[in-house]
Amino acid sequence: MNDADITPSVASVMIYTLKDSYTLWDLLNNSPLWQDRIFHLLAALYGFVAVVALVQLVRIQQRVPEYGWTTQKVFHFLNFLVNGARCLIFVFRRDIEQLTPEIARHMLLDLPSLVFFTTYALLVLFWAEIYYQARAVSTDGLRPGFFAINGIVYAIQIILWLIIWWKPIHILVILSKVFFAGVSFFAALGFLLYGGRLFLMLQRFPVESKGRRKKLHEVGYVTTICFICFLVRCIMMCFNAFNKSANLDILEHPVLNFIYYLLVEILPSSLVLFILRKLPPKRGIIQYHAIR
Repeated sequence: MNDADITPSVASVMIYTLKDSYTLWDLLNNSPLWQDRIFHLLAALYGFVAVVALVQLVRIQQRVPEYGWTTQKVFHFLNFLVNGARCLIFVFRRDIEQLTPEIARHMLLDLPSLVFFTTYALLVLFWAEIYYQARAVSTDGLRPGFFAINGIVYAIQIILWLIIWWKPIHILVILSKVFFAGVSFFAALGFLLYGGRLFLMLQRFPVESKGRRKKLHEVGYVTTICFICFLVRCIMMCFNAFNKSANLDILEHPVLNFIYYLLVEILPSSLVLFILRKLPPKRGIIQYHAIR
């Protein structure tokens, strides 16, 4: 038997393998039963993360009720809001698909993403404050800058939504998705910049104590997770904007939706909540730092 006889057989196997893979992907995407199963699984995962964030928020409030709404409490509350909203969206996904005009569907799907950005931008703010305080640099402009950046992002996105509502042009929908891809890219840079700076600063201090070594690991892990999360979201949003087969706003792509939301929200939120699970110190501590 020569090579010419073998080659067609190998080619046939490859064709049938690709055909089977394509059929399975098609089957999952086009089956109403599997669509419901996948979206209900997403809803269950989001619901679980929302409950974890809420339980942790209650525990923190019971530990330090006298401090009011600290950064740590706001962080967990926003996590609860984002994951709770996503849970409801996927539970009622078929009803949402029937909404008119189409922009109403985009708004419901994209608004939790904006709140997710605010949630983790808050973590960047907290790290930036620690970094500049350690270097004896004024932090007076950080919080106003945080609110200004979030205000600008929300204002631009709302303006785009209103324009699309008034005149639904496809190029504006693409522009809206590209805008959010850019927001995600700058969020990734924020984690790389301030998380990386804080990590390098902590590395210069002695790490003999268990607490300091744990803090160093926390910053390193969370920085890596959040950087990858927002970078993947940026890349996926670009594909979503320019590739119709990668559209995340329709019901017929449940597998792609599952992979996307698992990678950019569920898994990162779960890991960060686990890493930052330590409760704040009890009363009697002079200075309270929020996210531990």
